[in-house]
Amino acid sequence: MAQKVLLIEDDPFLGSLLGNRLKRDGLDVVIAKNGSEAMKSIKAEAPALILMDLILPGKSGFEIMEEIKADPQIPKIPVVIISNLGQEADIARGRELGAVEYIVKARTSIDELVSKIKSYLK
Repeated sequence: MAQKVLLIEDDPFLGSLLGNRLKRDGLDVVIAKNGSEAMKSIKAEAPALILMDLILPGKSGFEIMEEIKADPQIPKIPVVIISNLGQEADIARGRELGAVEYIVKARTSIDELVSKIKSYLK
């Protein structure tokens, strides 16, 4: 059975591009476009990995990570942040909240991104 990845991305172009690429690579992809959709999907879908942007409508990625951490009902799911926020403070905060990887969109190709994602699913 394909492993499930929850992609939390409000940019329709990037969400579709990345979602289609991951599906082509044999993963089951669920897309959430905002913070509240993301929390519902995390609880309903129990993904193997969460791939998340930080700047989202409704709730930021940081707020979602705080909610995940605070909810004992949610199992430990690896979170990979994909964001254009490349400041050291943002990266440090993402890691403090439990991100296993922090990828700056502008510095990473889609191929690199997909191979990193797959390495966390092994």
